[in-house]
Amino acid sequence: MADTALQLQGPAGVLEAKLELPEDGVARRDVCAIVCHPLPTDGGTMDNKVVTTTARALRELGITTLRFNTRGTGNSAGTFDHGIGESDDLRAVAAWLRAEHPTAQLWLAGFSFGSFVTLKNAMELHADAVISIAPPVAGRGWDFSQIELPRVPWLVVMGEADEIVEPKAVFDWVDALPTPPTLVRMPETSHFFHRKLIDLRQAIQQWAQPLLPAQA
Repeated sequence: MADTALQLQGPAGVLEAKLELPEDGVARRDVCAIVCHPLPTDGGTMDNKVVTTTARALRELGITTLRFNTRGTGNSAGTFDHGIGESDDLRAVAAWLRAEHPTAQLWLAGFSFGSFVTLKNAMELHADAVISIAPPVAGRGWDFSQIELPRVPWLVVMGEADEIVEPKAVFDWVDALPTPPTLVRMPETSHFFHRKLIDLRQAIQQWAQPLLPAQA
């Protein structure tokens, strides 16, 4: 009944996580969202500002959120595994969340490397909705071509001035998909959404609002 710091059992050991309830005064929805962080070898953790902003945007809509540090990040056991072990971590976290909230929809959100991990596993985990922020579709070593992409509501948010992920590569990738996601292009916005976090929160909420189930 309160925000909770967790130590969940993952395939490589304990995973550091935080479960956060909807904002005070907001009607709860029967939805739980896992939010995945950017590349840990570049300093990405569950406390990254884009990750916490995404989680807050969802909690303001009545959604329960779970952020966690993948293996080797923060106080999570193990070592970085190039998206393979991190996928196992996500599956373990999703299994725990589903056991705790068996009737809830499962939404997956990820920022940068986190968007690769969530997209890679969205179909297997039967996600009900997916949010991908600055997905690194080219030039970062992550192979999106082999991913079975979700066939559920899916949002991609991309800054047009991203200095790490090539914006044109993302726009071309989206345009080439047989069933493209909803794409939000944010002008004058860098990879980490400096001075644009409020705009990011609004973009997420505008997309998510019509998808919400009835109040719990």
